[in-house]
Amino acid sequence: MAFSKWRPFPDPRNCDTLTAPFGPGVYELCDARDNRLILVGIGKNCAKRMTSLLPSKRGGCGTRNNSAKRNYIARHLKHIEYRTRATKTRADARQIEKRMLAEFDYLYGT
Repeated sequence: MAFSKWRPFPDPRNCDTLTAPFGPGVYELCDARDNRLILVGIGKNCAKRMTSLLPSKRGGCGTRNNSAKRNYIARHLKHIEYRTRATKTRADARQIEKRMLAEFDYLYGT
């Protein structure tokens, strides 16, 4: 399976919709202004994991130990784009993530 097209990251305050796999998958974020890669990540439920990318005060949910990452995304939300890729297993997603981390320079690690 290939990555989806790039989409604007949804703002939950505007009831925007997140389009992502409900099962295992990989997600990637970039800043559309300069195509700067922000991060790559995985989730056993990719859509659910992506909802934790914003601080709770900006509509995010779930847990993240990296408040700097969440705050960066919130501050630049109108310029953040994402794409996703469904995988058969979380292990498959992890392999893709490892390859991408080795190949590309992200502002934030996983």
